[in-house]
This record gives sequence, C-alpha cells and structure tokens, in this order.
Amino acid sequence: MSGAIVALSGWLETLAGDAEPWASYARYLPRIVDGLWLTLELIVVSGLIGLALAVPIALARVARAPALWMPAYGYIFFFRGTPLLVQIFLVYYGLSQFETLRAAGWLWDEVLSKPYWCAIIAFSLNTAAYTAELLRGAMLAVPRGEIEAAQSLGLTRADQLRRVILPRAFGIILPAYGNEVILMLKGSALASTITLLDLMGATRSVIARTYMSMEFFLLAGVLYLLIAALFIGLFRILERILNAHRHAPRRAAAPRP
Repeated sequence: MSGAIVALSGWLETLAGDAEPWASYARYLPRIVDGLWLTLELIVVSGLIGLALAVPIALARVARAPALWMPAYGYIFFFRGTPLLVQIFLVYYGLSQFETLRAAGWLWDEVLSKPYWCAIIAFSLNTAAYTAELLRGAMLAVPRGEIEAAQSLGLTRADQLRRVILPRAFGIILPAYGNEVILMLKGSALASTITLLDLMGATRSVIARTYMSMEFFLLAGVLYLLIAALFIGLFRILERILNAHRHAPRRAAAPRP
C-alpha cells in the first residue's frame, strides 16, 4: 500500500510540474495519507474500547444501589465536564509522576510511555463517558410495554437486558452516537499535541517545511469532511438496519365490510 502511494505521489508530482499547491500536495501525499490512516485508527480503536466500557458504566448508572451509580455518575461527570485536551495531558504527562507506574515494566515501557496508547486511553475514557450517558437515557426510554412483555415471558433481568433493553437502546442512540463519533473525529486532532503524526500532526509538519499554511489546512479540512461523510453514511445504513421498523412503509387500513 505504501509503495503504491509513493508511486502515485511521484506520478502526480510529475503531472503537476511547478503548479502550486498541487505539486506540494503530490510531494507530501504519503505523509498525509499516513496521518489519515492513523486518525482513522485512533477513532476506530478508541471507539470500540469506549463502547465496550460504556455498557457496564451505563448499567451501573441506572442501578439503584448507591455503591454502583455514584462512582459511575462521578466518572461521567468528570470526563464530560473537563476538556479532552486536559485529559490527554493527564494521561500522557500526569502518569509519569507516579514512581509505581514508571517501575511497572512492560506496562510502562510498551503502553503508558507511548503517545499512541496514551491517546487511545484518553479518547476511550472520554467517549465512554458520553456513550454511557447516551445509553442511560436510551435504556430509560425503552417502552415499558416491551419490558413488561419480557417479564411476562419469564425472562430474568439479565435476559431482559441482553435480549430486549440493550438492543432497543442501541437502536435508539444510533443518531446521537453518530454525532459522538463525529465529535471524536474532530477531537482526534488534539493527538498531535503529544507528538502523534495523525492527520493534523502530519499537516503541521508539512506546513513547517513548505510554509503553505492556508493550502494544507484547507486540504486537512476537506479530508476531515470526507471522513465525517463516510461515518455519517455508515451510521445511516446501521440505523436503517437496526431501526427497520421506523422506515417500513405504512399500509393503509383495510376498509371495514
């Protein structure tokens, strides 16, 4: 893949000649593409981890026991109430203040000291808080009749959650969760503040070489728009699959004889 991108970059640069900014776009295409892939990787990995974390947090949030809902509420309140940039810095710079973590061996050497994993941790914890709150509202919005129907069938509370409440809640939150993914996409630009060469980091490094800030920031904006359009399309497809009952054509009632 990288070889093909390099070959395409050389061909486009030859085609562009001295025409700017097209020649610079072609010359630095491999670096921009690498940053684009890193951005997508950050969003997908942290999104999946955050979604996995959000389910138990949301379940704890709707629990009646204070020992469950109070820690979940505190977690959500903290990560929704503080800037994502602060959270990234707390993970990347703050964890190094603890001697115990620096002496943790593999955990520190391969994970907590790496900017990539620090960004994944910060993004995952942040999106988990927002997604958990979305799930909490969706679980409370599941029609009472569906829960009563599940109870009448003799389903246990765990089966009700697994077969009725959570599937319906995921269908309910899809439009709002799509917005959360778009917000996470825009927030991913902050990864460049901890030396990661994501799309924004790669763009800034190219600008430092070419001094063409307007041209490359405009290119980065277009690429972010294309990624956002891709995610919007994917979520619309998912919504049509999971909420097919909302999009089914309504048939007129048959006249009474």
